[in-house]
Amino acid sequence: MTTMANLLVVDDDRDILDLLTGFLQKHGYNVSVAEGGQDMFAALECESIDLVILDIMLRNEDGFSLCKRLRSTSNIPVIMLSAMADHTDRVVGLEIGADDYLTKQFDQRELLARVKSVLRRVRDQGVHPDEVARLVLCFGSWRLDVTRRELRSANQSLVLLSGGEFELLLAFVEHPRRVLTRDQLMDLARGPSHTAYDRSIDVQVSRLRHKLEDDPKNPDIIRTIRNGGYMFTPAVTRT
Repeated sequence: MTTMANLLVVDDDRDILDLLTGFLQKHGYNVSVAEGGQDMFAALECESIDLVILDIMLRNEDGFSLCKRLRSTSNIPVIMLSAMADHTDRVVGLEIGADDYLTKQFDQRELLARVKSVLRRVRDQGVHPDEVARLVLCFGSWRLDVTRRELRSANQSLVLLSGGEFELLLAFVEHPRRVLTRDQLMDLARGPSHTAYDRSIDVQVSRLRHKLEDDPKNPDIIRTIRNGGYMFTPAVTRT
């Protein structure tokens, strides 16, 4: 998947589009481009896109808004780009469902590494349901279909998860009733080679709580352990 994946780069700077397109094509990717939200959703409707590289500072509709709209209907991985080295932008991007975040002062090789990492996580967790028997993990009234990467509630409603949210939830579900530190969760969800700041785990936990908990401010499923990290409290069964 990583060598022939279809990437969509969204930026209104033609020089950046040309630069990233040439670089990513050189490394074996199929690259489509869009200069704004209308072009982006048109491309997503017409093409099979594996990952979106989305600039935040766009002229008509900013990348945060576009990512939020995309997340309401799709779990396609998103890497956000920003000209601002501001942790607030990082937090907002993760809160609305982005899978990764880079400032535009990045080395192109760093972007390539992030693209490979995100696609690898999707590939490793997303086995086609026709290839193997489906693995479903159940906790409380929830069902996490690992093979299809789907979370369903008691009434079978589908709850959309970003790639990062799915991986973090899977890490919790595979290690129930254990205290996991932020570093352990980062390793389990994103791999030991991934570099990110601890706040990203807190943001993803907060997003999961809003999707899983009856009262996210007083969580029962994902509890905060003082000076420890987090604990996933329900019993888990496999089917």
